[in-house]
Order: sequence, then C-alpha cells, then structure tokens
Amino acid sequence: MLYQAFSYIRFLLRSGNAHGLHSPFVFALYNNVVRHTGFFARYEDVEHCRTELLASEQIITVTDFGAGSHTGAGRQRRVRDIARTAAKPRQLGQLLFRLVNHFQPRTVLELGTSLGLTTAYLATANSKSRIITFEGCPATAAVARETFNSLGLRTVELIEGNLDDTLAPTLAALSAPIDFAFFDGNHRYEPTVRYFEQCLACRTDQSVFVLDDIHWSAEMEKAWEAIKAHPEVMLTVDLFFMGLVFFRKNQPKQHFSLRFDHVMDKLLDRARRLSA
Repeated sequence: MLYQAFSYIRFLLRSGNAHGLHSPFVFALYNNVVRHTGFFARYEDVEHCRTELLASEQIITVTDFGAGSHTGAGRQRRVRDIARTAAKPRQLGQLLFRLVNHFQPRTVLELGTSLGLTTAYLATANSKSRIITFEGCPATAAVARETFNSLGLRTVELIEGNLDDTLAPTLAALSAPIDFAFFDGNHRYEPTVRYFEQCLACRTDQSVFVLDDIHWSAEMEKAWEAIKAHPEVMLTVDLFFMGLVFFRKNQPKQHFSLRFDHVMDKLLDRARRLSA
C-alpha cells in the first residue's frame, strides 16, 4: 500500500485534466465518458448485489494464481471481506460500464472475474455484447455465477481455471475479434505482458484494452511501460487506477496521464459553474 501511495503522489504531479488536451478523441472520451456523472438505471442493480455480498458470512477457500493480496489475507476468506477489499469499487465498475456503453463492443473479454461485480457492469452496459470472463478460483467462480443469476445475465460465459491454461484455447476458438478487453487476472509483469500479447492477435484497430491496477506495484508499472512502448499501441490514457490502450492507426503515438474522480477537479468544476 505504501508503494501505491508514493506512486499516486508522483502521478498527481505529472497528470492533468481536460484543459490543454490537444487530442479531440481523448478530450471527448475524457469529458463525455471518463468524467461522466450521470446516472444509469443498471447501476442500482449491480450495487444491490454488492450490498448483498458485503453482508455475506459465507467462507470460501480461495485459490490465487496471481500476485496475492496487499492485505495478506489467507486462503480461507469470507465473501464479505473479498467484496470489501478485492472487488472493484463502484466508481471503477461504473467507468467500465460507461466505456462499454460508449464503444458498444460485440465481444468482451475479462481476465479476472472475482465475485462478478465488474463482469456485471460490463454485461449490463450492452445487452448485445458477448462477455467471456476468466476466473482461476473455483469457489470464487461459484459466487460469481450466483451474481450473474441474480441479475439475469445470459450473455456471460465464465471460463474456470488457470489463465495460463484457458486463455490460449479460448482465443483460438473465437469466431470474432476482441472489441474490448479488461485485464485484471494477474498483477505480475511477465503474465500481464504475455496475456496482453496473446490478445493482440485477436484485436482490431478499433479495439479497446483496459488494464487494471497499473500502479499496483513496481512490476505492474514495468508492465504498463512495456505495453505503452509496444509498436502496435498508438494511444494510452493513464488514469492511475486503470490504463486505457488504443490501437488507432490514424494518429501519432501519444500517452496521457489524466486524473479520474479526484477532489481537486471536482472543486475546480464547481468553481467554474458558480462563476459562469
């Protein structure tokens, strides 16, 4: 956690907001999608599931194929504790919803299902999307399936098992390109870069890849820098909590660091509205 705190300070020193953005695409995306404050009815459905998970006393045995937990949690964990410490917070889940709602992808991959809350946000944003989500832990996957059933999500395909074994054959069997991918399956350098490169073979120039926790550790920051430098990557947006990756060939290679849901920008927006 201390590493993330120092990383966030460094990020704040170099990041900006909409002012001074010279990319029309990023300006519109940042203002209309990333910083959108409107309400979508499906938010309430997913957050109701979160409330139920936060109240659950169920204990499950967790199998972790990734970099582990910052909290030092053991294998026996209560569902409510996983929902509190490991599930993506409301703001980030709803950002994923808005991204899918904006880009309207037909095929969505999620590497790392957890309890299924982010999957639910991805799936409810576009009823026509095919959602393929991967979870290594059988017990966690069982809870996620309950989440999907409670929300009536019929377009979600949950693939259970170690990503090292399940990702490649799933990609080989795809009949359509990956339009949107959310990487949250392993917080180590080598697997993160490897999974990213595996998915590259199935993307198009219009695909959107989102990487979670890009400043989670030194390894994840190293992975993020390697992805930014990849010759097929043309545009990235570092939001600290997540990194957005684009492959648009009609523009020069650019990288942006932009604040998301920061109190400083909220105060500035309020001041501008009051002075208008």
